[in-house]
Amino acid sequence: MDKVHIEKSIQSFPLLGLLQGVLYSSLLYVLLEWTPFSVLAVAFIVWLCTIIITGGIHLDGWMDASDAFFSYQDKEKRLEIMKDPRMGAFGALSVLVLLSSRLLFIYEITVFVSDLSFFLILFIPFMSKVVMGMVLLRVPAAKPDGLAFFFKKAGNPSTLNIYPIYLIALLGLIAVIDMHVLLLALFIVVVAVGCFFFIRKKSVTWFGGITGDVLGASVEGTENVLWMTLWLLHYFVMG
Repeated sequence: MDKVHIEKSIQSFPLLGLLQGVLYSSLLYVLLEWTPFSVLAVAFIVWLCTIIITGGIHLDGWMDASDAFFSYQDKEKRLEIMKDPRMGAFGALSVLVLLSSRLLFIYEITVFVSDLSFFLILFIPFMSKVVMGMVLLRVPAAKPDGLAFFFKKAGNPSTLNIYPIYLIALLGLIAVIDMHVLLLALFIVVVAVGCFFFIRKKSVTWFGGITGDVLGASVEGTENVLWMTLWLLHYFVMG
């Protein structure tokens, strides 16, 4: 792909995330309203969809980055570990914790689901993809090669100027539907921004910058934090 097409693909990250969110919300609604499946079965299908829809590519980054982080080696050694195609024990344990916690969050959201839930789910993959684009272009690369560096070269800070427009348009649509949803959605946005600042600092501290694996891990980590946020909102605000 040439630079123009790569830059446009970076600009489309949030739109792809929004499409994922529409799929998750629609699937949840259809399964709850039009099938005899139990709440657990519905939650499991939605959870499985979050894995299948990305082909597991980001999960691979999560596992590799976990193996590297829990090696407690220096940055250079951690980068070498992430290149190893074999999965270590820490990678296996970390993905187990990630996916099992996500299943818990989705299950309990399904148990307490309300009309607001379907709109708020849209923001989870949408904001995780916003964070991915911001991390890609605003955090230095850990090495001068690899997929992350390849994409990073094609973009520049102005590439992200379209992101606020997407966000304002989505929030405006939500505001027309329900102001209460808007406030909850803004809270999810704030949490996602917090994830970005955390990733920006720790990716440099732990790995010397971003790689394709670190980028994948940032997407999975952010998405899990946002599922957890929506889960907690059901307990303490929406309940």
